[in-house]
Amino acid sequence: MSSLSRSMATNDPLLFEDYFPSMVERLGTDGFMGELCNGFRLLMDVEKGLITFESLKMNTLLLGLQELRDDDLVFMLAEGDLDGDGALNRMEFCILMFRLSPGLMDGSKLWWVKKMGI
Repeated sequence: MSSLSRSMATNDPLLFEDYFPSMVERLGTDGFMGELCNGFRLLMDVEKGLITFESLKMNTLLLGLQELRDDDLVFMLAEGDLDGDGALNRMEFCILMFRLSPGLMDGSKLWWVKKMGI
């Protein structure tokens, strides 16, 4: 059963299908990175140029995640916040998206193994 089917069967809005590998295949690396940047711009606070707690909270309805509590949103930000400022810049967002995609992580490991001749 796919994770999307499990999500629908269990009514768990936090389960998702990892579409990133197929997006990379279809769009190419540059196209995929452009889509990640579009996602960042969609979620960011326009004045600050960062994804903040407030901008993420405002966009939960758009993402279909209105059931998330404030502490869930804080945890999501903290998971990707590498510089400790409580918000995500574009690089932190992209790194987080890669880390959360098992398919991209596996692909990166495979590329590294091939590159190193291991």
